[in-house]
Amino acid sequence: MASKKASLTIGGMTCASCVSHVEKTLKEVRGVQRVVVNLATGKASVDYDPAQATLEAMKKAVDEIGYEVVLSAANLNVTGMTCASCVEHVQKAVSELPGVTKAVVNLATNSARVEYEPSITSLAEIKKAIEEVGYEATEQVEGQEALDREKEARQREVRRQLINLIISGTLGMAVMLGMLQPYWFFPSFVPAWLNNKVVLFFLTTPIVFGPGRQFFINSWNGLRRGLTDMNLLYATGIGAAYGIAVVNTFWPDAGFGGKEATFYEAAALLTAFIILGRYLEAVTKGRTSEAIRRLMKLQPKKARVIRDGQELEIPAEEVQIDDLLLVRPGEAIPVDGRVEEGYSSVDQSMITGESLPVEKKAGDEVIGGTINKTGAFKFRATRVGKDTALAQIIKLVEDAQTTKAPIQKIADKVAGHFILGVHALALVTFLFWFFVGFDLWFTPESRLLLTPYQLTAIGAFGLALIISITVLVISCPCAVGLATPSAIMAGSGKGAEYGILFKGADAMEGTARLDVVIFDKTGTLTKGEPSVTDVLTAGELSPDEVLHLAAVAEKNSEHPLGEAIVRGATERALKLEDAQSFSAIPGQGVEAQLNGRTILLGNRRLMAERKVELDGLLLDAERLENEGKTAMFVAVNGKPAGIVAVADTLKETSAQAVEELHRLGLKVAMITGDNRRTAEAIAKKVGIDRVLAEVLPEDKASEVKKLQAEGFKVAMVGDGVNDAPALAQADVGIAIGSGTDVAKETGHVILVKDDLMDVVAALQISRQTLRLIKQNLLWAFGYNTLAIPLGMGVLYPFFAQVVSPELAALLMATSSLSVTLNTLRMRGFVPAVRRQQRQEASEQLQAAAA
Repeated sequence: MASKKASLTIGGMTCASCVSHVEKTLKEVRGVQRVVVNLATGKASVDYDPAQATLEAMKKAVDEIGYEVVLSAANLNVTGMTCASCVEHVQKAVSELPGVTKAVVNLATNSARVEYEPSITSLAEIKKAIEEVGYEATEQVEGQEALDREKEARQREVRRQLINLIISGTLGMAVMLGMLQPYWFFPSFVPAWLNNKVVLFFLTTPIVFGPGRQFFINSWNGLRRGLTDMNLLYATGIGAAYGIAVVNTFWPDAGFGGKEATFYEAAALLTAFIILGRYLEAVTKGRTSEAIRRLMKLQPKKARVIRDGQELEIPAEEVQIDDLLLVRPGEAIPVDGRVEEGYSSVDQSMITGESLPVEKKAGDEVIGGTINKTGAFKFRATRVGKDTALAQIIKLVEDAQTTKAPIQKIADKVAGHFILGVHALALVTFLFWFFVGFDLWFTPESRLLLTPYQLTAIGAFGLALIISITVLVISCPCAVGLATPSAIMAGSGKGAEYGILFKGADAMEGTARLDVVIFDKTGTLTKGEPSVTDVLTAGELSPDEVLHLAAVAEKNSEHPLGEAIVRGATERALKLEDAQSFSAIPGQGVEAQLNGRTILLGNRRLMAERKVELDGLLLDAERLENEGKTAMFVAVNGKPAGIVAVADTLKETSAQAVEELHRLGLKVAMITGDNRRTAEAIAKKVGIDRVLAEVLPEDKASEVKKLQAEGFKVAMVGDGVNDAPALAQADVGIAIGSGTDVAKETGHVILVKDDLMDVVAALQISRQTLRLIKQNLLWAFGYNTLAIPLGMGVLYPFFAQVVSPELAALLMATSSLSVTLNTLRMRGFVPAVRRQQRQEASEQLQAAAA
């Protein structure tokens, strides 16, 4: 059986080691072939064999190590049920579906509640299963809003950690005040009984076994399966601080430092600060995916359909292909389609990034999720459901966010071995301070950093324990785990805002590292709508006769130049017969037979092969080519008949895009099948550095390979269909002008609009994303590089001060938060070329208003 792909939402992950544990656990499930887990999105992309692996098995494996598979839930109205056996039939039909974990059917309310994984079984499949056993099912809609389970799970986590923070923070402050009671000005307002060790024990215990309980449970779940994660670091640190404090409170002579070594505030504030970090992470982590949620919100809920002459309002997901729909001013267009009647302007900025509304008339395409501005129109649905441009864009962005950038492999490798390494380091640190450091450097004036009281009676064990706990806590690699995926997530979402779709994290990183951009000429640098500019004759035939013969030869051609010749002949009202035979000669031209005459139309190479003498036409051809026109020779029965010249208009933004790419430090090349003279003339107009001319379609990929052999990172920009081999060969293939059908495009980066400035915007977004990743990794690794020696007591011999475990927890939380906040800067990022375009559009509007 063919393997399937599921995208599972995982709850409870907080760091890179959580990612590696979930990946390892899922890979151990029988039938699972490939797993990629992304911390920033909270998703696991799983390739599996459905004959061996089930959703229940994957869910159970994840649950057992202390995480949660967050499933979607649907409430359905089921009609036609009359007795208990009906309930059983419906329940059995739904429960047997591979993506359903739970189905509860209620006869009294005629409803069914289903928990399912939509990437395995869709809601439509659940409804169909119910209908196949003889009942009808419709989704219960509440205020036209579908239940966002992922958002609910995140809010639930925020609420849980907020409650934990309030409990641990309030009691932790009381413990802190109790410990500080004998110092500074505290005796004047803090009662002496609060400094009693037993009172501190009763204040700290609810913190450790209430809010702190999660760390012990999660670390135990991991250890049962041989896994170590951040929870183990926290549990070890909190447990050791609390355990020693309890022993020294009730059994002070046990040899662990005595009554003075009861650092209850270490256990209490350590828990509080770790939970503060978890809370802030839960609040901010969801914001990096703001762009994808904005796209999801664009999906219209209702559609106005005309059926049998009646106007009906139905849910958008029930629209079918070929339905006729009506859209009024201010309404969202529910699905993709083609305008049949009416005229309007449509705001497409949310899909394509275009700043100005686009005019729509009969025959034009409209995109689902865009907003109709002025007029009303009717359109015919061409794509619905998962096939709409918006649904495809969301899917592409989500898929991109489940991939890993090459730069992330460093972070993953570090995080994967980090936890055990930290425990080993903490043990070495403890042994050093217990056996060596205490005797060498201990003084009665020793203090915890930023605290007032002295560690006079702490003893070797107490000092070694505090320093080793600090090492455990301060070494947390949470920031390392968040650095790359959160930035990739923000970058891919930002790209989607502007109609730029990166197919994976590797595509984004590759785009940021480019050296050379190659543009295909026809349809990429030019509009792809060439027209006949000159017809020259040689011999007895008139210009119209030469054009007539050329058009007959090209009548069945699909090449843009051939279509231009046919269009030119039609405009001159020339009658075009069907040729008796026709054959295309790749890279050279065409041959056709008409009324006993053999017509050749093509380039010098074709004429040379057929031994047609061109002496009288070569100077004219060179003149036309120097003007940037493509000159095609016409020969009849082996003799030259004339030249038909065709020119393609450059796009308005071609020269500007090339200039901007030069400004970014890239070399720009053009690849074309045209002869070198024509190609050089066009290249000169737009400022291109390097021309690859007279390249046959099948040789484009090898030209890309030659540039790569010179050591360049190469991007190929083309239409995504004719240039597929070259796009695949390039380090980054950029398919431009995909319009509403983004899923079928070849290439690593897809540009929805047919605008070369989006190539520049794609580079600027990817470079900004890579810059963020580097900043995040620098901060994360820099933090650990500085913090670990600090935690190990490197300052103690000089200042007789050590970092307390609670200060270590605060530093660790600050490190993770700083990475997330740095990534959130991407939300306000606007590519420089887009800022410029917005400014120009604003100036145009002001000028029009004046």
